[in-house]
Amino acid sequence: MDWKYRWKNGYRPSRDEAAKNPHLLDESQFENEQDRKLAEESARKHLGVPTLTLDEDSVYIASCCA
Repeated sequence: MDWKYRWKNGYRPSRDEAAKNPHLLDESQFENEQDRKLAEESARKHLGVPTLTLDEDSVYIASCCA
């Protein structure tokens, strides 16, 4: 299966890297945040990594900005 998005660091991340990193794709290829979020979810499914939920995002934001 061909992949239609560019990976953030120029290479496909390992499953461990993908599980730790909230952004897997190069952000310059998206026109808006909604498209990016949908593509990020698709990338996680493509790699077999669980998608982030709103709760996990909120915890991440709270932990990085406290």
